[in-house]
Amino acid sequence: MNPLARQADPIAAVATAPGRGAVGIVRATGRDLRDLVRALCGRDLEPRHATLLPFRDAEGRVIDTGLALHFPAPHSYTGEDVLELQAHGGPVVLQLLLLRLLELGRDSGLRPAEPGEFTQRAFLNGKLDLAQAEAVADLIDATTATAARSASRSLAGELSQRVHALADRLRELRALVEATLDFPEEDIDFIRAAGVAGRLQALQEQLAAMLARTRQGALLREGLHVVLAGQPNVGKSSLLNALAGAELAIVTDVPGTTRDRVSQAIQIEGVPLHIIDTAGLRDTGDAVERIGVARSWDAIAEADAVVFLHDLTRLHEPDYALAEAQIAASLARHRPTLLHAWNKVDALDASVAEVRRRQFCQAMGWAEDETAALNFSARQHTGLDALRQALLAGCGWRTLPEGVFLARTRHVQALEACAAHLMVGQGLLGAAVPALDLLAEELRLAHQPLMAITGAVTADDLLGDIFSRFCIGK
Repeated sequence: MNPLARQADPIAAVATAPGRGAVGIVRATGRDLRDLVRALCGRDLEPRHATLLPFRDAEGRVIDTGLALHFPAPHSYTGEDVLELQAHGGPVVLQLLLLRLLELGRDSGLRPAEPGEFTQRAFLNGKLDLAQAEAVADLIDATTATAARSASRSLAGELSQRVHALADRLRELRALVEATLDFPEEDIDFIRAAGVAGRLQALQEQLAAMLARTRQGALLREGLHVVLAGQPNVGKSSLLNALAGAELAIVTDVPGTTRDRVSQAIQIEGVPLHIIDTAGLRDTGDAVERIGVARSWDAIAEADAVVFLHDLTRLHEPDYALAEAQIAASLARHRPTLLHAWNKVDALDASVAEVRRRQFCQAMGWAEDETAALNFSARQHTGLDALRQALLAGCGWRTLPEGVFLARTRHVQALEACAAHLMVGQGLLGAAVPALDLLAEELRLAHQPLMAITGAVTADDLLGDIFSRFCIGK
């Protein structure tokens, strides 16, 4: 959707989710909706006050009785006039109200809203910056309480405020450096006197702290895709059931029971995880099982992390050990974040299990720090808390004392681009003869991605991609 196309058109949509509910909302927005208000409501409405009245069709028959609110520009969500109708939440009632609005506004060009067009107008009219507009969708889509609270912080402007603070400091630094270009005979002394090196170092440290929080926010928003992998009968399906708290996958002692991937969304400390149980990794003559194994490797290739499950009761079997080595070599080629987990600790004495694990790792040539002692029992649900914490840590999640604001991958990429240009600038400044013109250019290039986060500098096609992912009516 082109963000500037048909921006002057008034638009309308059902703003509540599909289905039945106690209350449903139909809204319209445009440059001037006074004629539409009078046509539907039969009179002017007191601004920002709810008025109970009947909503009638073209023949004067009552569609429903509900509340009408008129928010004159610029004091509205979109910055334009907004008319909001609150009626009973039946889908037919809401569609009749929407059709009546479109009928009454036909001459003025009123049309159905596209996905995200209300929030897009709020951005274009300066009511929200781009990071806040994205937070609207993220708040709606939040799957955990932690994600919802973090999205609220972004919507309130916390992410934007910190980006603007960094941009202001970078702008000051640019001004100092560019001022020297007009007085080349004094540039080095001026740079030293102004403490540009110290300012640049401080800016890099602030950016690094911001980047750490933003990476956590991106993890919280997008969740983690975790694949449970290993040979048949090591307990992958049992672990999925234990983590999900439900019998989702069939568990038997028959090798090859799981033929296809089984997925379940869970949360750990408010972080959404998509757990994927896969077919056991082995060579097989069963055509259906071979397809399942191929899909297992496809899932591994796409995963953020892989839990490589081992059966503590079978570590002494030569065939089992050989297959483990082959799987480990294949996993190394995929290069996922890998977590070793050791199941069926309930079948052995704890000290015996640990000795077996250490000896097996030594025989495999696996470093101890790569195969931490995550011994657990999927059957008895013991050791799962340590496994959950290891999953979060392995995927890069850590609790920050200052909290997390929800962020997107594009925010992380923008901050990383800024950091890369500042690093180049630091190298230029540290040279025996600083190339200040090149330094000024690197600082300018560092400034651009910061401005793209809040939409101060944004391509139209990016806006179209962002807002097209919103729900209709928001």
